[in-house]
Amino acid sequence: MKSRAASPSASGEPTRAYRMSARAESAGRTGERILDAMLARFADSPYEHIRLDDVAADAQVTVQTVIRRFGGKSGLMVAVVERELGRIVEARELVASPQPDVVLAELVRHYERYGALILKMYAEASLVPGLPELAVRGRVYHVDWCRRVFADRLPVEGSLRARRLAQVVAVCDATTWRILRADGGLAPAEVEVALAELLDPLLDAPRDQPHDRAPGQTGRTGQAGAS
Repeated sequence: MKSRAASPSASGEPTRAYRMSARAESAGRTGERILDAMLARFADSPYEHIRLDDVAADAQVTVQTVIRRFGGKSGLMVAVVERELGRIVEARELVASPQPDVVLAELVRHYERYGALILKMYAEASLVPGLPELAVRGRVYHVDWCRRVFADRLPVEGSLRARRLAQVVAVCDATTWRILRADGGLAPAEVEVALAELLDPLLDAPRDQPHDRAPGQTGRTGQAGAS
């Protein structure tokens, strides 16, 4: 009687692979719960007041699990910011329209979700080893994003282009959004209008469109702009 070769199921290989995959998925979900718990705590409390015991309890894990995964509170905070920075970049890269009003509408929606977190991270970066470097990465990305999004609306001449870019970066910064939103008490739609009024005089007409405005005028509304 011929002996039959062990089938894959009999050898246990698929079962082991399934178990490994299930364990990896479970570990991934656990990690995300811990990150979410830390993010929620950071949104509501100063970094120095956050306790790993509370984060672990929120995530329904032990403190040792948190330490084993992230090395401690500072490592966990850095992991949270790295994840959120990745999400921020992904969201910002979806804004591909050349129209400033569309860009500003998306930017305000973006800051309604992330603005407070971004500003809090900058304010407390010095408290967390590794966070200042991420803050620099965030600022560098913001400048580069403004340069790319408004590339054909900035002056060609070097020194003027550099000054206009710096002004555009300031207008599109989360701090400007906060001043208009919190200090000024403006609704999101009003913030869009206010940002457009600040941005408009800084922008040239698209270079693929005819220039039909009077000398010394700039932007979309024909207002005179400083050079």
